[in-house]
Amino acid sequence: MAVNLAVIIIVCLLLDSLLRRLRIPGLLGMLAVGIVAGPHVLDLLSPELISVSGDFRRIALIVILLRAGMKTNAATLLKVGKRALLLSFVPSLVEGTAVFLVAAPLLGLPWLEAAILASVVAAVSPAVVVPSMIGFMERRLGTGKGIPSMLLAGSAGDNVFVIVVFGVMMGLYAGSGGSIAAQLARIPVSVASGILLGALAGYLWHRVFARHRLAGKKVLLLIGTAILMTWMEDRFSDIVPLASLLGVMTLGFIILEKSEDVAHRISDALGRIWVFAEILLFVLVGAQVNVHVAWQAGLAGTAVILTGLLFRSAGTWLSVLGSELNARERFFTVAAYLPKATVQAAIGSVPLTMGVPGGEIILAVAVLAILLTAAPGAVLIRFAGERCLEKEQ
Repeated sequence: MAVNLAVIIIVCLLLDSLLRRLRIPGLLGMLAVGIVAGPHVLDLLSPELISVSGDFRRIALIVILLRAGMKTNAATLLKVGKRALLLSFVPSLVEGTAVFLVAAPLLGLPWLEAAILASVVAAVSPAVVVPSMIGFMERRLGTGKGIPSMLLAGSAGDNVFVIVVFGVMMGLYAGSGGSIAAQLARIPVSVASGILLGALAGYLWHRVFARHRLAGKKVLLLIGTAILMTWMEDRFSDIVPLASLLGVMTLGFIILEKSEDVAHRISDALGRIWVFAEILLFVLVGAQVNVHVAWQAGLAGTAVILTGLLFRSAGTWLSVLGSELNARERFFTVAAYLPKATVQAAIGSVPLTMGVPGGEIILAVAVLAILLTAAPGAVLIRFAGERCLEKEQ
């Protein structure tokens, strides 16, 4: 595994440097390396690396979400809070409804399986959105109106909403989901408990950091805490639903509010760690992509995805309608909400492993959604951001 990691790091860093010279996001090269080297194409990655892929991807997401929290101050969050809330469920709800309605006739799925497919493909990818928004924040593009912060918070909420709905659909299929109302009530509980846990952890570590120097150890302590929070989500989901990724962002946010100096130093350190974590995240997401399975979705699967994206764009535009954003900034918001990767790679195969008859079709469409939107979406975000966002003076 060590040799695998060494080769991946060298190849990805060289590709990243080359692509950046061409003004193309480096993650395209990382995704491509993962797809080609993954078990579904050349199978060059060691089994040990594949077996811990999920844990590595989780740690990489934690690193970037902690940074996201430390880039979002209270004034900005209050300013964009309403729009972030709408972005957390309106686009995915509109897209999911459209996919649900067209998937049954186009793919020949029963209505419940079409609903499961809709809940799989409706999520935006924080793995693509969050690093891009942090890049714009560091360049102060769109920060005057808090657009990157709005999208950071909205994308985290979007994932919570979609994953809970997916759980509801799978519960209905298994006949053990309870009432739909009770399941949907888990969404606000999940959000509240995640934010509360993150705020508590952030406050406690702030107190510890104020009393003890802990030079060089603060970053590791926060990453360790965030990993425990994601473990708690898995371990206690049957007792209390917990949106751990929102909690991770809240942890960073509280550190920023309580001690801006400490937050900036930790954020800088996380930025250096992200160089390695980004490679792991996108290579291992790419390794999950089975191009042979995606091919099975064919034109019908492509039509379903494109229909969903069209309605997602309408839902995103609707979410920022009436805000202070101008037409170009609204277009950027729409573009930023198109990429899919993280959630689809994580849950796309679950219906198949649980014996859903249409599970293979659901997996094929999920994989195709990653191929069609992750890399092109990243390019579009960069292109639109540089042309649509105003630089804050």
